[in-house]
Amino acid sequence: MPVSMTGFGRFETTEDKWSHCWEIRSVNSRYLDLKWRLPGFLRGYESRWEKLVRKYGSRGRVDISLNLEVFSAELMGIGLNKLQAEAMINQVREMADADGVAFTPDYNKLFSLSSLWRDALSEPDPKLAASITAGLEGALANWRESREAEGADLVKDLEERFTLLKEYGETVKTKVPEILETRRAALIERVTGMMETLGAEYSEDRMIQEVAILTDKLDVSEEATRLDAHLDRIFEVLRSNKDAGKRLDFLLQETFREINTCGNKCQDSDVSRVVVEFKAELEKCREQVQNIE
Repeated sequence: MPVSMTGFGRFETTEDKWSHCWEIRSVNSRYLDLKWRLPGFLRGYESRWEKLVRKYGSRGRVDISLNLEVFSAELMGIGLNKLQAEAMINQVREMADADGVAFTPDYNKLFSLSSLWRDALSEPDPKLAASITAGLEGALANWRESREAEGADLVKDLEERFTLLKEYGETVKTKVPEILETRRAALIERVTGMMETLGAEYSEDRMIQEVAILTDKLDVSEEATRLDAHLDRIFEVLRSNKDAGKRLDFLLQETFREINTCGNKCQDSDVSRVVVEFKAELEKCREQVQNIE
């Protein structure tokens, strides 16, 4: 069953030394476009986690954010550059001694000197990383569930709309033979009347030729057959899983082309009204299909 590109997923994990919460939001997009919001020391995991995301979705603009709290100081990986701090203090002490000024280091000032502090961890603690990755999988599974639920609603709505389009198509197919017969009779009557008025000789072969030309101009049997085939194929794609959105988008383009040709060929007010209704409903389907992966 196709899934929607619009969805939300969330997964929260709380342990003794840390707590983290993943949130995933997605909307429709032609390709898979990932936007990460992560703590700086986890940036190196983006490429690994992207492979994980691709197992759950192939299209859509996806915003993924991680809120992480660490309760253990040892896991923070923050270190003071003691050598540099001592060197700075010694320099100031020497200058104070030379000037005969009493000097007592203000260690509180060290907190405001960002250059003295560094992140000692190039990689997060392995257990923390494993927990965060498991949390991402949980959020992705939740995200997938929400998209599947919305996808089911979309499919149900589209099936009803495409059933209506099938009915419109059948109406056009029913009306065309009637239009052809009416136009043939009108053509024969008009030509016969003109020949009688002009006193010209009636030509059966010429009349057959003119009727054949008219029939060819008005006949939409090929278009109607292709229209039926496209709509049948649409129902098949709606019940499949692979690249449903892209295939449906293409089929809708072809369906529009066929019904548009039917309207242009028939040149009948009743058929034109049906074609207009068909196009209006088809446009609603196109809007819905834009949300299918």
